[in-house]
Amino acid sequence: MTKEELLRRLNDIEWEDFEVKEATGGIPKSMWETVSAFSNTAGGWIILGVRERKGEGGNSYLVSGISNVEKMEQDIITTLRSRSKFNTVISSRVYRYTIEDKAVLALEVPMSPHRPVAIKSTGEVYIRTGSGDVLASDLEVDAIVRDCAFGSRSEQEVEGTCFEDVNLESLASYRSYLRDYNRSLSYPNLDDESFCKKINIILGSGLLSYGSLLMFGKRDSILRVLPNFWVDYMEIPGESYSGAMQRYTYRMPEQENIWDSFQLIMRRLRNFVEAPYIEGPDIFGTEDNSQLFCLREGVVNFCAHSDYFAAAHPTIRVFNDKIVMQNPGRFILDASEFRNRVLSMPRNPSIIKFFRHPKLSENAGYGIDKIIKWKELTGRNVKFESDLLISTLTYPLKVNSRQVENVHEEINEEINEEINEEIKKVLRLLAGTPTITQPKVAAQLGYSESKVNRIISKLRKLGLLTREGSNKTGRWVVQKK
Repeated sequence: MTKEELLRRLNDIEWEDFEVKEATGGIPKSMWETVSAFSNTAGGWIILGVRERKGEGGNSYLVSGISNVEKMEQDIITTLRSRSKFNTVISSRVYRYTIEDKAVLALEVPMSPHRPVAIKSTGEVYIRTGSGDVLASDLEVDAIVRDCAFGSRSEQEVEGTCFEDVNLESLASYRSYLRDYNRSLSYPNLDDESFCKKINIILGSGLLSYGSLLMFGKRDSILRVLPNFWVDYMEIPGESYSGAMQRYTYRMPEQENIWDSFQLIMRRLRNFVEAPYIEGPDIFGTEDNSQLFCLREGVVNFCAHSDYFAAAHPTIRVFNDKIVMQNPGRFILDASEFRNRVLSMPRNPSIIKFFRHPKLSENAGYGIDKIIKWKELTGRNVKFESDLLISTLTYPLKVNSRQVENVHEEINEEINEEINEEIKKVLRLLAGTPTITQPKVAAQLGYSESKVNRIISKLRKLGLLTREGSNKTGRWVVQKK
C-alpha cells in the first residue's frame, strides 16, 4: 500500500480488510484479535497511529502518530514470528509512513495457510465479519479447517472402496454423454472397470477418491463415509417460504450421486426458463446460449464448489421470482471479485473435471462469464453472496404467479405422458408392496428382470420413485404428485 492509497482509505469508510488503531499507549491489545481475524478470513491491513472518531455524519480518522515507532515495529515483528502469541508463525509485512510529520505503521496480514490461527493464551479464534472482529463459533472453526484443505480434501482416497462402489447405471449414462460430445474420451472398447481406471474414477491404488465416489458412487457407499450427503432440490409456489401457498409442489427424491442429481435438476429447471433450442442427448444444444445454458453453468458450479464434508447440505430452491442455489462452504474469492477475476480452482477439482469431460462445463473460470450472461438474457443480475459457512447464487426470474402455476401443470403433464400402462403396473405394485424385490416384480407381472430394472430406473429419474435403506432390507417409496 502506498502512502497515497493509505491517505485515500483513511478518508473513506473502514473497509472489511482495513482496521485502524490509535496505539498511543503502545501496541493495543485488540490488535491481536484483528491479526487472528485477518489470518483466518481473507487477510487485511492494520494501521497503527490513527484514531477513529465517530460522529453523526459518519466516521473520520485523525493521525495521532506513534512515539517510538522503531521499538513498536520490532516488538510486533518479534511477536508475530515467535509462537508466544499465536499457535503458528504469522508471516506479515510492516511498513512505515510519515503523515502530517507523525509516524504511522501499516501491518499487512495475509490469510494464513495454517488456519485456524488462535490466540495461544486463550485458544480463541477470531474471524472478520463486516468491519469488525468476532469470536468464531465451533461451526465456523470447523469450516476454517475444511477451507484450509480447499481443493485437496475431495481428492483423497477413500479406504475400503473399489469398483463395486460405482453405480453402473450412472456410469452408463455418463459414458453415453461422452460418446455424443467427446468421443475421444468415451473409450467405447473398454469395459466399465477399465474405463473407470482410464479416466481416474478409480485411482492407481484401486480406490475411489471422495470426488469420484460422490460423482458416480452408489448411494449406500457414499453414505457409509459421508452420512450427510444429500443434494436437496425443491420447487416452492411463492416468493418466499412464508409466502408460499403450500410448502412445495415438488421435492427431488434423494438421488444416488451427484451425476444423477445434476441430470434430474436440469430436467426440472428447463421448465422454468426460456430454452429456445433443439434438445440433444445431453438436454443442451452444442451452441446453446439460452437461459438454461446460464443455469447449467450455475448448477455445475454448485456441484463442484459444495463442501460435502460439512454438516449442512447443498440446496436449490425454485421460487416464483428466483432460483436460489445455496452451498455449504465459502467462495474462494470475495463475491464482489467474480465479475473481474477468472476463478479456475474449484473446491472439488475431480468433480469439475468429470463435468468438463463431456463438455458440460467451461474449461476455466467456473464459467462465471456464462453465469453473468443472465443479465444480457433477462435484464437482471445474478447475485453472489458468501460468508465463512454458506455461499449463495441467486438467479432472478421474470415470471408471474400464473406462469409458474402453468409450469407446474406442464411438468406433471410431461411426466404423465412418459408413463405407459406397463410402467403404471410396476408403480402400483411397488406402492402396494414396498419391500418387494425386483426379481419378484418381474415374476409377478411376467416381465423380464432387465425390463423391470429399466422401468424402475425411469421412475427414479422422473422423481416418482425412491429407495429407503439398503438393496436387501430397504423399501420402495412412491412419490405422490
